[in-house]
Amino acid sequence: MTSIPGVRNSSSSSSATSSATAKGNGLADVDLDQFLGLLITELQNQDPLNPMDNAQMMEQISQIRQIGSTTKLTDTLSSLAIGQELSMASSLIGKEIKALDNAAKDVTGVVDRVAVQSDPKDPNNRKVQVHIGNSIVDIKNIREIVDIGS
Repeated sequence: MTSIPGVRNSSSSSSATSSATAKGNGLADVDLDQFLGLLITELQNQDPLNPMDNAQMMEQISQIRQIGSTTKLTDTLSSLAIGQELSMASSLIGKEIKALDNAAKDVTGVVDRVAVQSDPKDPNNRKVQVHIGNSIVDIKNIREIVDIGS
């Protein structure tokens, strides 16, 4: 028998899942894999003489699809945002900027290159950075852009 932390037993987990969903305080941080684990555990531990109602099953399957769609949309929007930041940063090459660098110092100079920094713990968490000589500036810390050619 599989046990998942936080799940009491089949009869209470069904009502806990329904009430948590209704109140919005229990399943907000549950990802798709955890939700599927909960559903499988619930099915394995249900009373064979009193199985889960088909309407409940369809509601939970609908919730699985909704979680999957939301996750896919979030990933797509994150990729789009990184693409826009990279495009903007690339257009700054050769332009003078005033910004706050990663060492929290004011820096002024010409952008000579652009980089994307990935978080080693979460490769999906990326930051677009511009380089001014030896200084590295996060794209969100740029205060002013001056076109030198003007």
